[in-house]
Amino acid sequence: MSLLWPNAESSANSDPWLVEHHDAITRMRPRVLGVNFVHGLSDVDARQQLETLSAVLAESSRWQGYRDPAAPIFLDYEVGEILDFTEPAGSVDRNSARFPRDGIHLDYGALYDMIGLQERVERGEVNEVWLLADHTDHTWPWETVEVKATYDEDFNRTGGFARYAGNSGEHSAPWIGRSLRILFVNYARGVGCAMESLGHSLERMATCGALPYYERHFRAYAMLHLYGRKRVRHRRRSVSAGGNVHFMPNGRFDYDLEGQGPVLSTIETWRQAEERAVPWTPAPLERYRDFAPDCMGRWVVYWRQNMPGLHNTALDDDGRPMKNWWPFLFY
Repeated sequence: MSLLWPNAESSANSDPWLVEHHDAITRMRPRVLGVNFVHGLSDVDARQQLETLSAVLAESSRWQGYRDPAAPIFLDYEVGEILDFTEPAGSVDRNSARFPRDGIHLDYGALYDMIGLQERVERGEVNEVWLLADHTDHTWPWETVEVKATYDEDFNRTGGFARYAGNSGEHSAPWIGRSLRILFVNYARGVGCAMESLGHSLERMATCGALPYYERHFRAYAMLHLYGRKRVRHRRRSVSAGGNVHFMPNGRFDYDLEGQGPVLSTIETWRQAEERAVPWTPAPLERYRDFAPDCMGRWVVYWRQNMPGLHNTALDDDGRPMKNWWPFLFY
């Protein structure tokens, strides 16, 4: 039996329904609001970029889809309205004069007011925002901004929120009573760069204190302790788990898509009853080289496919079936 979200009973982020039905959900169709600030970028081209991102995210949500052609999509983002703020032209780059500036950054608080985000999110019309803009020396939107509801170990809302659940620095996005993620899509780069940004968002969601269950397990999968190292040497008998956005299991340094050669890794059997460390190289990523070009895109697709998703067979710290991680995006 299939159970979709959003649905007639529940459509808004942070709805208690998501917690109650987490294990029964078979597909999520989050409603995306597009915002286009790029002067000269047509509606057709803007939609094509965002639809391409939706397709790559869908593929990345098929648990171990690289080995199982029948693995179902779980995240099926629906790109709805794309707001056109491309006119008039700006004075410093391709961003229009309507781009709400905060120095070189985006004024997120002004954006919320500009497009009525709080009301749209409360009504369940918008679950995520994808913002098309130009990235230059004059304009630096954060990769992702999310102010997220916080939960305890039993998935009860604590009444608080995590201000930096996205990959950002200081920002002006308000807490609106429900979680909301805003992704910056650099219109001039490949879809792989947006996937990298969303990968960092998963990492930040696991380090902001919002979801103890997800944080505990994600940290073990993603080897976040590697961040900050200039060089990583993999010893002959050492075993890597799933890696993270910048470091594949055999990554030697940030953004290394080649690696030092075969290393032992459990990425494809992580936390499963028959977990095995086997020699791993980036060979499985080749199928995604053209599918998610630019930045760490091809790696991030494969990395996400190995995270516990729908019908995964991993076990959590208590030996119970691991929860599907994707619904946590909208808690």
